Amino acid sequence: MIIPALDLIDGNVVRLHQGQYDQRRDYGHFPLSRLQQYEQAGARLLHLVDLTGAKDPTQRQIALLKMLLAGVTVPVQVGGGIRTETDVKTLFEAGASRVVVGSTAVTQPELVRQWFQQYGANAIVLALDIRINTSGVKQVAMSGWQENSHATLEDVIDHYLPVGLKHVLCTDISRDGTLGGSNIALYQEICQRYQKIQFQASGGIGRLADISLLPASGVAGVIVGRALLEEKFTLTEAIQCWQNA
Repeated sequence: MIIPALDLIDGNVVRLHQGQYDQRRDYGHFPLSRLQQYEQAGARLLHLVDLTGAKDPTQRQIALLKMLLAGVTVPVQVGGGIRTETDVKTLFEAGASRVVVGSTAVTQPELVRQWFQQYGANAIVLALDIRINTSGVKQVAMSGWQENSHATLEDVIDHYLPVGLKHVLCTDISRDGTLGGSNIALYQEICQRYQKIQFQASGGIGRLADISLLPASGVAGVIVGRALLEEKFTLTEAIQCWQNA
């Protein structure tokens, strides 16, 4: 499926280039009307990232998130600097259907495994952002891509399989925000290897042709952010493209 995404800083819809806060592009301060348009156009799942909260968890945009989540009826997965049990609880109480956990899944695996046991595997998405080196090793990046962990994508997935890992949002950092197309070979490889996991592709979608290649790779969905904001195509066109692929 197509998963429309909005990144939020201080109530504004933004896009960061390669995760850099000083390289941001603003798309106005009407996130609710955008989400409602996406829902009306047929989105079955929405994706929100609280970038203010990711940078400083004490500044999490809870009031805004509550308002946005109450304003749509489709499920919404929410991420952005989730580090503690309180963060997880607060987002579920605000109305999130799933929480998206990134760096903490690598730095505090035992804690995150507890969340799987407590809330169920369907309620948690692991966001694994990777840099692929010249040897093909998929290194997981952390802290808004500022540093590389010592873990590979496969290490992290294997660690969470025993607690029922179901949803993984995998971004090839080199493609993010480029509108240059997805890393199809990456998704083919990991979907083949982990057939029970529903992968969400992310990064690089710039035209409908980029979408049409994805269903055959095995991914369950694709995150589309900037291309929709910049009207490269409509959500209706994207959904039809996915269905016809």
